[in-house]
Amino acid sequence: MNKNISNSNSSPLPTGEGQGVRLEAIRSVYFVGAGGIGMSALIRYFLSKGKTVAGYDRTSSELTERLITEGAQIHYEEDINLIPEECKDKASTLVVYTPAVPQEHAELTYFRENGFDIHKRSQVLGIITRSSKGLCVAGTHGKTTTSTMAAHLLHQSHVGCTAFLGGISKNYGTNLLLSATSPYTVIEADEFDRSFHWLSPWMSVITATDPDHLDIYGTKEAYLESFRHYTTLIQPGGALILHKGLEMQADVQPGVTTYTYSRNEGDFHAENIRIGNGEIFIDFVAPDTRINDIQLGVPVSINIENGVAAMALAHLSGATDEEIKQGMASFRGVDRRFDFKLKNDRIVFLSDYAHHPAEIAQSVKSVRELYQDKKITVIFQPHLYTRTRDFYRDFADSLSLSDEVILTEIYPAREQPIPGVTSQLIYDNLRPGIEKCICRKEDVLSLLAQKHTEVLVVLGAGDLDNYAPQITQLLSEKYHG
Repeated sequence: MNKNISNSNSSPLPTGEGQGVRLEAIRSVYFVGAGGIGMSALIRYFLSKGKTVAGYDRTSSELTERLITEGAQIHYEEDINLIPEECKDKASTLVVYTPAVPQEHAELTYFRENGFDIHKRSQVLGIITRSSKGLCVAGTHGKTTTSTMAAHLLHQSHVGCTAFLGGISKNYGTNLLLSATSPYTVIEADEFDRSFHWLSPWMSVITATDPDHLDIYGTKEAYLESFRHYTTLIQPGGALILHKGLEMQADVQPGVTTYTYSRNEGDFHAENIRIGNGEIFIDFVAPDTRINDIQLGVPVSINIENGVAAMALAHLSGATDEEIKQGMASFRGVDRRFDFKLKNDRIVFLSDYAHHPAEIAQSVKSVRELYQDKKITVIFQPHLYTRTRDFYRDFADSLSLSDEVILTEIYPAREQPIPGVTSQLIYDNLRPGIEKCICRKEDVLSLLAQKHTEVLVVLGAGDLDNYAPQITQLLSEKYHG
């Protein structure tokens, strides 16, 4: 493959709504749905630019409280009277909302009826990053870890980068990295609500295209078509790094180089994989180089493949072999992505954001590879009624790779209940003979107090992870006397 990527920095304006935004004229930014991880990166960006930043979220969280200490004004009641006066001047205020907020939300309705400039998070992200070289990571799963890993590789190299991430980097304690000199911006490209169609990638990784968000797309075919359209947005002179074996059809513009990658084969892949004693070493193979004896800073097997993709992006962006090797060893991971809370001879406890059947299967397999002789207990909080309805059999198959499954009630997020759709659907389809139960999330602690656990994994994208500190304390006291 030809690795020569030209240095053109052109990037067209996004088409449609959002094209008229002039960020330099904005003095205040108001966020409707301020607590989401993607929104928080934009909040931090506008705070760094000296803007007045305020917003609403449904509930307080550790993240919103941190944003408040960083200078954002955030409230938790749906009340237009709580909107700061600085954010009521439509000539100088940008309103950003997440599609997870209902259109009839009182504050969103106020801004709409009064003629404010209102944009989705993805539109604003597209506008902010269109003048840089976007290094985008898309895919059903793996994109948060891969993009955070790529951002770390570049940030600690001579290349540098700005980054808008979908998780909190443990290396930096934030989901926003800023560089005044690097031409590159690492972006997690989210397919929900076709958000990634607002981006103009310079290079992009696509990790996976297992159907998801069928409440938005309707069919698998429409989901795959959305990824095909996304590949048409990659800028001439750039590159697509595509996981081998995906069902989707890429459709790149002339002048875009297409590469393949995977764990074991492709233009970028790993060889000489060594797993043992809690460590993983690999050799990274690229079309024009080989980097031997790379140590994974987060030694779980799924990070071999994530690491190959991240190293491919960093390599094509000009990071040296030694910088890549050092960066992989010093990568500390992402909050809620294979996030070890306790790890000793008596008990292992980790949290993982996996909320799609394919992600769960990868997560459990990775844990099994590390702890072959131990009992693996999974606590899973299903995320969304529609996703549970569409994939309950697949969820059951993936969860059945563990030894014991504890299910909690469905986390609704933006959805209303669907009659007949409960965690019981998954429970009834778990493999015969597996240890299993259903409990309220509030009862998880008392249940764990009575059980013997060896390796405990909390899975899901809901709010069960809020109990992680209490679970950690319980297990620590229980297994340390």
